[in-house]
Amino acid sequence: MHAEFWHKRWERSEIGFHQQQTNRYLQRYWAQLAVPDNAQVLVPLCGKSLDMLWLAGQGLRVLGVELSHKAVEAFFAEQGLTAQVRSEPHFIRYSSGPLEILCGDFFALSADDLSQCQAFYDRAALIALPEPLRQRYVAHLAAVLPQGGKGLLVSLDYQQEDMPGPPFAVADAEVQRLYGGRWQVQRLLQQDVRGEAENARLLQRGLSRLDEWVYRLEDVL
Repeated sequence: MHAEFWHKRWERSEIGFHQQQTNRYLQRYWAQLAVPDNAQVLVPLCGKSLDMLWLAGQGLRVLGVELSHKAVEAFFAEQGLTAQVRSEPHFIRYSSGPLEILCGDFFALSADDLSQCQAFYDRAALIALPEPLRQRYVAHLAAVLPQGGKGLLVSLDYQQEDMPGPPFAVADAEVQRLYGGRWQVQRLLQQDVRGEAENARLLQRGLSRLDEWVYRLEDVL
């Protein structure tokens, strides 16, 4: 998706992907990663996700990356936080205590930007991207994250021909193929979520099935 697509989505408040509560899978499975206290966690394409607050509440330092200035500013305003703002070559950095968000293009991230990251959490990034960009996204993630890290990934799968994304369908086989070269991929959960109220808008678009998958990733390099 082009940057303009996401800017328009935020400008028009077409943000059905934003969850009004902390993700249940994050709360249920994060402890399995055994991430050390005060470690930095990357949250790519973070929007104004409340999951960042939850991670910070676990004693972690959070580094979000988000394209939309509106999303970043809304996050800090809605949480009653005053952020320090600093311009950098490729990003505008917003900081408040353990929370930082880099506003700019994810693909401009360098290894230096993520040198302190020991883990990452992805609920909305992978499924926001069409197939060619998913390959580029995972390849870039693998190139810039330090060795030895862990990740928690939440994915969505349905019959792609039933509706155009985003969110896009990402089957288990694709997750294994994309991440398997750098990370050991452990399936934690596959769940049929058609009966859940928060997914009603997706089902109205004609989906015949809708599954959520949760994965634990551990660097094997």
